[in-house]
Amino acid sequence: MNAARLLAARSARVHRRAWTAVFAALALTSVLLGAFALAVGSTALGHPRVERYAAAPLVVAGDQTTRYTAKPWGSDPETATAALTERVRVPARALDVVRAVPGVREAVPDRSFQASTGRASRPLPGRSWGAAALAPYALREGRAPRAAHEAVAGGGSGVRPGQRIAGQRIVGVADGPRALYVTEGEARQRAGRPYALDAIGVLPARGTDAGALRDRVQRALDRAGLRDVGAEGRGRAEGDSGALRVLTGDARGAAEHFHAAPARSGLLELEGAMSATFVLVALLVVSSLVAQALHQRMGELVLLRTVGATPRQFRAAVMGEVLRVAAPAALCGAVGSVPAFLALWWWLPRRGAVPDGLELPTPGWLFTLPLATAALTVGAASLAALLASVRTAKARPARAVQPPGKGRRTAGLVLLVLGAGSAGTAAAQRGETAAAAASGAAVTLVIGCALLGPWIAEAAMRLLHGPLRRAGGPGGWLAAANCTANSRRLGAVITPVVLVTAFVLVQLSAAATMRAQGGVQAGQALRADLAVTAPGDLSERALDRLRARTKGVTAATAVLPGTVVLARKETGEPRLERLPVHGVTPHGLSRVLDPDVTGGTLSGLRPGTVAVGADRARALGLAPGSIVRLRFGDGVERKLRVTAVYARSLALGDFLLSRAELARHTRESATTRILVATGGADAVGADAVGALTRALPGARVDRSPALEPPRAEDEAAGEALSTVAVAAIGAFAALAVLSTLSLVTAGRRGEFTLLRRVGAGCGQARRMLRFEMAVVAGCGLVLGTLVAALPLTAFSFAMARALPYVPPALAVTVVVAVAATVWAGTALPARRALGGQ
Repeated sequence: MNAARLLAARSARVHRRAWTAVFAALALTSVLLGAFALAVGSTALGHPRVERYAAAPLVVAGDQTTRYTAKPWGSDPETATAALTERVRVPARALDVVRAVPGVREAVPDRSFQASTGRASRPLPGRSWGAAALAPYALREGRAPRAAHEAVAGGGSGVRPGQRIAGQRIVGVADGPRALYVTEGEARQRAGRPYALDAIGVLPARGTDAGALRDRVQRALDRAGLRDVGAEGRGRAEGDSGALRVLTGDARGAAEHFHAAPARSGLLELEGAMSATFVLVALLVVSSLVAQALHQRMGELVLLRTVGATPRQFRAAVMGEVLRVAAPAALCGAVGSVPAFLALWWWLPRRGAVPDGLELPTPGWLFTLPLATAALTVGAASLAALLASVRTAKARPARAVQPPGKGRRTAGLVLLVLGAGSAGTAAAQRGETAAAAASGAAVTLVIGCALLGPWIAEAAMRLLHGPLRRAGGPGGWLAAANCTANSRRLGAVITPVVLVTAFVLVQLSAAATMRAQGGVQAGQALRADLAVTAPGDLSERALDRLRARTKGVTAATAVLPGTVVLARKETGEPRLERLPVHGVTPHGLSRVLDPDVTGGTLSGLRPGTVAVGADRARALGLAPGSIVRLRFGDGVERKLRVTAVYARSLALGDFLLSRAELARHTRESATTRILVATGGADAVGADAVGALTRALPGARVDRSPALEPPRAEDEAAGEALSTVAVAAIGAFAALAVLSTLSLVTAGRRGEFTLLRRVGAGCGQARRMLRFEMAVVAGCGLVLGTLVAALPLTAFSFAMARALPYVPPALAVTVVVAVAATVWAGTALPARRALGGQ
């Protein structure tokens, strides 16, 4: 073992350049793994922020979760859960039950509503003044409201006592965000649901233990048989008990920030998927670099076996070399992962990937996770060294240098078959399943190409050998001979180019394809001449008056965005899929929207019915007249009759509902978006703009309307994390290309010397290198594009029935980045090697 340590120390000094490249790759691996581990850990600890109920130790609220149970093939029943994004309300009679529980000092009902200001600003959120004590928001000036026409304004509202707003006279200003606080009776009237509460804040009596009180309140609610409003109306889905919940601690935030829980779940899934992908990529690149660093000095290693080193001594020497580099590199990376994580956590909210109500804590102990990822990095480097040296260690000294074995070729071919099968799965699926299958196919195909690198390089040179010799002169002849003779080295260099090309194209082109096809369908579907955004939630009666009395308006349809949950089985397993939808008013719909109906008619779209996108209808076996079950954002499930099937689902979503149906299950909207048809004439359109502005004070009229395709709730997070993953893996692959090429070029000093001695000039050698760079970049780009094309085509066909779309700017960026990286990794080390002769 002393001899092994001595050999490892000598190798680190003599082959400093080779191990410096490995050090950089391992340090970057540790940085990225540590940052991803911190991100996953912080997200796993995440919870909805507690704000409006911060002063209430207990909060009684509805169950914001829906469940679906099914029996997979040959297994026990499983239950899928999904968070609900609309408020599940508490029956008002629960207030008396809570107040009667011993130890309750006060039970405060909380109701919310939207108070229209009648101006261009968005409506004010309204609550009763009693509920302000649950935050608590204290008076800054003035007094509490006593009459129905009086109110207290939140400090962020920008109003003073004596002013009038939303029909109320302001008599006081309180702490907190912009809001309007009225009397309990006024809040009950404005909320429009006298039988329902948003939640109940419970204040315990002095000396009462909050945990014990929570148990007593829960038992009292259960004994009274109280359930949420949807469940009492027998509207909750089967499997949802509808039992009321008593929340404490951080769980209280679930009663106010409904988008936080699904955002956290989606973010955690995306981070986990990205982390798994990066671990695979890191293993691939680190293994390739370590193997290349050892291959550069294979002569020395073979000499060790020749002079009598046992396989154990040989492996110990190799492992010692790698560990001397891996340990400090991993620790440096662990330190660097902390600022990388903090930068990521600063950037994600600014990209809309993290909703305002989601708290992502970072306790001190969390920052020990990079030490675990550092250990993982060292383990990966050690495993790579072991695998790279095992064949040489076992072989007899005379046969220590051997070409790649049949096992490697077989494994590569198997991975290619598996990757093609995963791409086929993507073509047969939809949504997240198709995206995951496409991404998995790309990674599997890249790893398969890495294992088959020497044979792929050999096949490429069979095609390029002749053209290089004929068109390249002496430089081309030398390049062709060198690449043909060193196919293993060429394969190692091409692999990271294939990796970065395929990964970037799959990650960014998939999203670009969906956006492009959605934009095309949106342009085809939109017939409206104007789009109006009016403050407040306009009623159907107000819309009817707008159509009848506004000059120049021939049709007007209000569009309400929302979310539904679809319960279905996927390979026998239960799945709850959250889908963005639109609710529309059917009057004059065909004059402002053209969904391209392929079956049925939209004229019958009313409460109790639904129109379905063609792809979704095909997947669910639906047709006009069929019944589909949908769960709304408040957990209520409805049986809806299919009235139409339409083709432009990328622009309109998979389900198109009546606005009245969707509005029953969504919170009161702060604005109303209306699509207006004017007949097309410019003069008529100008008259309509003026008439709409007068009819809807504070409305914004857009004369160049655009139909925005519905966006999934986690789409912003997916785009942001895809950008992070592409940047991280792109940088990692670029470093791998630079390191591998630097290792290869630096190890060719003897070859360059021999070329000079047999009469080759520096110009011929440089021309040879330029041809080699073209072979590396060209083969890597072509193979990476082919690897990406299969899963991309499958995904695009499954989701959009279209070919993949690669933005020209993206294609140019990839080509330029690969060319620049290959040049920097070859030309600069070669200049030093040639210049020193």
